[in-house]
Amino acid sequence: MDNLSISRALPLANVHIQDEFWSEYIRLIREVVVPYQWEALNDRVEGAAPSHAIQNFKIAAGLAQGEFYGMVFQDSDVAKWLEAVSYLLETGKDPDLERLADEVIEIIAKAQQKDGYLNTYFSLKEPEMKWMNLAECHELYCAGHMIEAAVAYYRATGKKKLLDVACRLADCIDEVFGAEAGKLHGYDGHQEIELALVKLYHATGTNSYLSLSQYFLNERGTSPSFYDIEFERRNRKTHFSGLNMVRDRSYSQAHLPVRLQETAEGHAVRVVYMCSGMADVAAETGDEELLEACRRLWSNIVNKRMYITGAIGSMAHGEAFSLDYDLPNDTAYAETCASIGLIFFAQRMLQIETRSEYADVMEQALYNTVISGMSRDGRQFFYVNPLEVWPQACDKNKNLSHVKPQRQGWFGCACCPPNIARLLASLGRYMYSTKDQTLYAHLYIGSQVDIELGGHQIGLLQQSQLPWKGNVHFELTVEGAVEFTLALRIPKWCKAAEIRLNGITFQTDDVLVDGYVYINRVWQSGDTVELNLPMPVNRMKGHPLLRETIGKVALQRGPIVYCMEEADNGPNLHQIVIARQTQEQVQYHAEVLGGLQVLSVEAYREQTDGWDNLLYKVEDNIRTESVTATFIPYFSWANRGRGEMAVWVRES
Repeated sequence: MDNLSISRALPLANVHIQDEFWSEYIRLIREVVVPYQWEALNDRVEGAAPSHAIQNFKIAAGLAQGEFYGMVFQDSDVAKWLEAVSYLLETGKDPDLERLADEVIEIIAKAQQKDGYLNTYFSLKEPEMKWMNLAECHELYCAGHMIEAAVAYYRATGKKKLLDVACRLADCIDEVFGAEAGKLHGYDGHQEIELALVKLYHATGTNSYLSLSQYFLNERGTSPSFYDIEFERRNRKTHFSGLNMVRDRSYSQAHLPVRLQETAEGHAVRVVYMCSGMADVAAETGDEELLEACRRLWSNIVNKRMYITGAIGSMAHGEAFSLDYDLPNDTAYAETCASIGLIFFAQRMLQIETRSEYADVMEQALYNTVISGMSRDGRQFFYVNPLEVWPQACDKNKNLSHVKPQRQGWFGCACCPPNIARLLASLGRYMYSTKDQTLYAHLYIGSQVDIELGGHQIGLLQQSQLPWKGNVHFELTVEGAVEFTLALRIPKWCKAAEIRLNGITFQTDDVLVDGYVYINRVWQSGDTVELNLPMPVNRMKGHPLLRETIGKVALQRGPIVYCMEEADNGPNLHQIVIARQTQEQVQYHAEVLGGLQVLSVEAYREQTDGWDNLLYKVEDNIRTESVTATFIPYFSWANRGRGEMAVWVRES
């Protein structure tokens, strides 16, 4: 099969973000988050859960004494931190940070065994169990993250030490797994190696890495079950007794071959990591059947199993999807990593087929769940991202024990903080792509882009006022006159976009395809394109089969979903009802959390007066009080202390 003709993301070094909203996040990642996470990985953050991740590598390298500590996948925290560092180095020189990364890489290289194997848990704690419990123990998952870090570091610095480690590790895996006699016919319980191997293939050109990724996908969910075989081989020993990962094959999407899967089942992060790998392999091999499976799973996720914030995974048990239209707000799991994985999946589908629905979801998850996962100071994080919080219930109701009203400094299972860091550090890779003679703009984030298109150097300056205003301005710099196409996404939240080319209204009717406006012309330096995206406050309704949102609305303006918070509205947010006919007021409050667009709307609050000591009574003379309900962006909640929060509100 031939590879598909896809658009390619621009190299990160070619995209320089200069944006009033996002530049502060990039600064936080560079100056606060990555240094803070380095301290956390070295157990130097007071009050935070211990990590021991760096110490594990030092012990495995023979540089320290001690025992392994942490989760079986603790190595992946270091790998994701290194990947974030790599993206920062690709976008800006930092000799001290590069020196620190080199020191970590030296330790990792020393921890690698002679045959290429690299995993501190099994090297230190259970060496006799290597490759014996793939269903539960994340060996290939950890390998995948290390490979991703190696590719990113090589791209950023040109240094090959970690890339050589990754190649030896991948070669070791290739010796162990495969269809040939004498090899293990299996796959990891947590997908990650699949997409990592495709990245390694791109970096090295080694076909065996692409073939190995394809093998893991093809083998998944086949009969007889690999999980059953290895379960008996290790005398039925389990690692996570609380989850029956061997028998509950849908938990890790091993219940069916991937091409036959119709719905997103099981652990949400694993689903979207798997889909990302499937899309990668489909793009490289032209596998239409695999691509069609990606489309089916995408449709099921975004049309029936995704929160309005771009969060996925509604069930705490198994951090998992449950069933269509089951999206409870207060018990939502909505792991930060799952939305990040959804962005990975969306970007890959967007490169295969340029449809705005993919970029819309990418934007939705990014502006809402992902940045909600980190405090405004970059030092605290959410693992779970609910859409409704009653702190007292979280303290007492065991069904809500996973929901935290305040962000935490670190986690025993710390996958989310470094995942946020690596995504935001690489944000420039999600904004633009090119295919043939077309430059696509997917996200409207202020930036300077310098690329070569068809043998011509092109500079594109984007000035964006999103997410607070829908004004985007592009200015071109070219050598002479160059013909190419600039494709601009029209977001789904905008119903009446206007485009002006060099000050003259540009008619979009005939050039709007799958949500993108294609402007083809001979461009000259100084040409400008102005994109006006009106941003009224939209009252969003849930599908009639969404039981949790019937009779309620959520307020959204542009890409931002809003919520009420106790700090502005007092306790018992569920008593507030907004009037259907009233107009929302939009104001920018510079003093609120560093500057936010705040919404105000007339409402009433049901009173407890007149209820005496009754729990129930006939509905008569329910007293109400007129109030003004205040809404802040969802991403900014829980930055002003402990309190209630609600995205969905009743409407009269």
